[in-house]
Amino acid sequence: MFRFKQAIVVRVDIPMSPGKMAAQVAHAAVSSAEKTRSEKPEWFREWMREGQKKVVLKVHSEESLHVLKREAEELGLACELISDAGLTEIPPGTVTALGIGPAPAEIVDRVTGKLHLL
Repeated sequence: MFRFKQAIVVRVDIPMSPGKMAAQVAHAAVSSAEKTRSEKPEWFREWMREGQKKVVLKVHSEESLHVLKREAEELGLACELISDAGLTEIPPGTVTALGIGPAPAEIVDRVTGKLHLL
C-alpha cells in the first residue's frame, strides 16, 4: 500500500498533441517533486522509497487549476503551475498543468479526490 503520492492535473480544454500533453505532465511532475524535496524532504524520501506513485487527472479550465492550487497550498502541499513557453503548439504563457506533491495520499485526495483520471 502506498502512503504517499503525487497528483498531476492537466487541462483538456486546450488543443495539445499527446506528446505535448506528456511533456506538460512531466514538467509538472518534476517541478512539484523538486519543490517537495526542498520544502518537505521527509515526504519526498518516503515517496521515493515507496516507488513514486503518481496519478494524472484532468480539468476543463485554467480557473480549475488555480482553485486546486489554492486548496493544495492551504493544506501545506507543495505544488507548481506549469506555463508553456510557446515554442511549439500553444501560445506563450498558457497554463497547462499543475503538479501537487508528493505528499501523504489522504491529504492529496482532499484536493483531487473528485477529479477524473486523464
